Amino acid sequence: EHGKLMNLSKKTDLNIVGLNYKDKKNNAIKFLDEMGNPFSKNLIDPNGIISISLGAYGVPESFLLNNKSRIIKKFIGPLTSDNISEIIKIIQ
Repeated sequence: EHGKLMNLSKKTDLNIVGLNYKDKKNNAIKFLDEMGNPFSKNLIDPNGIISISLGAYGVPESFLLNNKSRIIKKFIGPLTSDNISEIIKIIQ
């Protein structure tokens, strides 16, 4: 999924926000340093509270929000190429 997010960040001006769910901050920083960072902002959720408030069921999940921060589409599981195509159609 990370590669798909990297491509999406390069192809669009979409603000992609990463949510570090119950992972150690240093591990996440190391991963993004090595693999690239597609995110315009990275949030930390060490206890899962933010994820619960979003209605997340598990990891990974992706939410597409409008400019009023309302969820307009939710993707459960790793993003697929079809999901990426759908996101691009929605934001155009």
